[in-house]
Amino acid sequence: MNRQDFELLVLGTSAATPAYGRNVSGQLLNLAQRLFLIDCGEGTQMQLRRFNARMQSIGHILISHLHGDHFFGLPGLLSSMHLLGRKTPLHLYAPPDLQELLERVNVVSQTRLNYEIIWHTTSDKGLNLLFEDDKLCLYSFPLRHRIFCTGFLFVEKPLQRKVDKEMLEKLKISVADIRLLKNGHDVINSEGKLIKNSEVTYEPPPPRSYAYCSDTIFDEGLEAYFKNVDLLYHESTFLNEEQERAAKTFHSTAGQAAQVALKTGASKLMLGHFSARYADTDVLLQEAQAVFPNTVLAIDGKKISI
Repeated sequence: MNRQDFELLVLGTSAATPAYGRNVSGQLLNLAQRLFLIDCGEGTQMQLRRFNARMQSIGHILISHLHGDHFFGLPGLLSSMHLLGRKTPLHLYAPPDLQELLERVNVVSQTRLNYEIIWHTTSDKGLNLLFEDDKLCLYSFPLRHRIFCTGFLFVEKPLQRKVDKEMLEKLKISVADIRLLKNGHDVINSEGKLIKNSEVTYEPPPPRSYAYCSDTIFDEGLEAYFKNVDLLYHESTFLNEEQERAAKTFHSTAGQAAQVALKTGASKLMLGHFSARYADTDVLLQEAQAVFPNTVLAIDGKKISI
């Protein structure tokens, strides 16, 4: 059975400043041809071009918090979308102060965008539904950082059942009943016989999910907001030997990220937000894999199918 797209493009993996060819935070998620830009550190629009992403097709931008390595690229990106002729409205989900900040930037630069920005204020109180359509639900959830910060959870909606066309003809089921079958109902065929849904349809693949944990101190309580996700991205700024520094700066270690993955029942863990002190990030990977073997590194330009 063909599945809809659910693919993540990593745009930046460095913490605070670009280092060793790693740009600062940014990801592009394609879920059923809905494009979500997650964080937008400085240089993100260059990364979008570098990796041949469809910048003007982005419909939603999510900003986790207002530290520069997560949003300083946003004014430039919005301006470029304008200069390249964008007309389509753009949904922007962010902490409360960002709208005022960007509007002030536009005032002093005398910028008037040709397209509408539809603002959605995020909340750091519990799990909040930000967006929903027939394909997915998008939620925010609180993270414990030095300032207001949220993570994001993407949950695919269940796919319809797939019908066996040969069985439809054999059991004399009308075309009009196909929708009922796809939605899990039993039907009556042209001979008045009850045809059970299980006889003529296949189970769809299980829905998939992705959780994005931006900057946060180690927090085992995250399982209150998501469990058993197919892919968990969790910041891993330091090694465990820097655990005291991690706590002081409200960041996590690679080992702690692995503990969160284990606690929440994630299928796969992806590490990112690496401190510039680590030229070789394999040491972070090794630390996490000792706790949670199915761990991978986020790498600029890497694509992951979920």
